[in-house]
Amino acid sequence: MLSAGEASGDQHAASLFLELRKLVPELRGIGMGGTKMREAGVDIRYDSTGIAVIGATEVIKHYGEIRRALKLMQNLARDEKPDLLICVDYKEFNFQLAKAARAAGIKVLFYVSPQVWAWRPGRVKKYGRAVDHMAVIFPFEVPFYEAHGIPVTFVGHPLAGRVRPSIAKDEALQEFGLAGEGPVIGLLPGSRGNEIKRLLPVILEAVQKLADRFPKARFVLSQAPSVDDRLLHGLLQSCPLPIRTVKGRQYDVLQCCGAVVTVSGTATLEVALSGVPMTIIYKVTPVTYQLGRRLIKIPFIGLPNILAGKSIVREFIQHEANADNIAGEIGRILADPEYAGQMREDLRAVADRLGEGGGSARLARLAADMMGGGKP
Repeated sequence: MLSAGEASGDQHAASLFLELRKLVPELRGIGMGGTKMREAGVDIRYDSTGIAVIGATEVIKHYGEIRRALKLMQNLARDEKPDLLICVDYKEFNFQLAKAARAAGIKVLFYVSPQVWAWRPGRVKKYGRAVDHMAVIFPFEVPFYEAHGIPVTFVGHPLAGRVRPSIAKDEALQEFGLAGEGPVIGLLPGSRGNEIKRLLPVILEAVQKLADRFPKARFVLSQAPSVDDRLLHGLLQSCPLPIRTVKGRQYDVLQCCGAVVTVSGTATLEVALSGVPMTIIYKVTPVTYQLGRRLIKIPFIGLPNILAGKSIVREFIQHEANADNIAGEIGRILADPEYAGQMREDLRAVADRLGEGGGSARLARLAADMMGGGKP
């Protein structure tokens, strides 16, 4: 049984399931997820697209549906009694699901560790009681869980070795209508509807400022497969400048870019692995922001900065995520080759820390071992 609550988790769970079926050919998978898991052969009992939200206010707004999904998944675990429950990210929901499953005697593997090292570290013991094993994607997480006596394995980041364009750069520039003089600036507004509504308008304000400074610049927006076309196109109508939209081909898009504006999240690592200089932005509701300020125990929210242990990419959070700051930083990247070159060098070091790939296969072997075998 697999449980994934948003686009990145859906992709990770799908990759895992495909690898796991190589080891256990007769395997049957059920659970919660989206398109990628369904395509991989998982029997989706609850489509998680509608509950892929972030932030306290958004969770409250969707609480009824999230609660319904949790109840369904808890009952499914008790009724089906799977050999293994694999929880993929989506921390609070999956924590509650894991507790119910373990109480029913079901083994639990948690993949993409809750970032308890970043906020509410006191909760680590509760997670230890709810899971049988933690599969972590960052090497620094291992000693944290070992110190609390929780079985843990570093499997590598699922993106390592997989962020590769499908076509050559020149071909991509032609196909996407981006060929010509001047810089190409990438826009990654997120994969959730609520964050796009909050962040794309300010990104578009920055686009207009950048167009004034770099008249030959071309802009390309990488649209996540989970994002509704109508939502995106409705917001883009407010911008008088031409912005090319490309759906579901982020790695092909990134290789075309000289600089990228991206929201915080998994996308920042995809940009880092592509070696493209970036700025990271994020906004949440005022309530969520105030809660986060009290709870987060580390100085950064951007994964490249967390992995580097220092600020290598500028972060603009909440009120600082404004058009002037965003345009100013992207302008500096484009106009200062030394500054951009240092950022690329730092991003290569981050990529090295994520491992060489094969994370899904290592995770599949761990899952097969927990179920009692599979093909050698």
